[in-house]
Amino acid sequence: MFAVSFWGYDLGKQIVGAVSPIGPDGLSTGQLAAAGFLSAIPMTAITAPFERVKVILQVQGQKQLAPGEKPKYSGGLDVVRQLYREGGLRSVFRGSVATLARDGPGSAAYFAAYEVIKKALSPKDPVTGKPTGQLSLTAVTCAGAGAGVAMWIPVFPVDTVKSRLQTAEGHVSIGGVIRELYGKGGYKAFFPGFGPALTRAVPANAATFLGVELAHQAMNKMFGPK
Repeated sequence: MFAVSFWGYDLGKQIVGAVSPIGPDGLSTGQLAAAGFLSAIPMTAITAPFERVKVILQVQGQKQLAPGEKPKYSGGLDVVRQLYREGGLRSVFRGSVATLARDGPGSAAYFAAYEVIKKALSPKDPVTGKPTGQLSLTAVTCAGAGAGVAMWIPVFPVDTVKSRLQTAEGHVSIGGVIRELYGKGGYKAFFPGFGPALTRAVPANAATFLGVELAHQAMNKMFGPK
């Protein structure tokens, strides 16, 4: 997922640079956000069916079984087989639109926030006064942590709707899920587990960007800079 996401982001920057002018300081924050949004398109094609299987198994694992009762699904492949039998590929890919609605804005905020924080933490060139881009590993970690928080804050309600949509039985719609959630608990119903999600986002995304930057350095040493 992350391999496709960062590849999509690089491709998104190329597309944005090809269709809009680039300023002397490089891509603007809006252009970086647009590139981040574009990165979510190929990623959604991969993540949507995997997340559908994941949330189904997670919900099944939380269900109390009666004595002698067996779970409906025996594993990930069994989930895919039964979903396909029930509704074909459309059933397997249910929630793809909701996934893109989450990952598009989320990725836009994710990558834009990372670049903005990187620029703010980057030491300035003594001659030009512009950021050098030479960040310490600590600064990279902080930028990654901030990017993770920036990603989740605007899209968490969408993630809640997506998960409910993907685990619902029968034919349901996004509008129906939203009405059901709001009817049961108002706006608070869209934010279950918000605190733990942000707590997880800090170390997870700090480690992600740290790994990416270290991988870039290693690749540049092995194959030369791009």
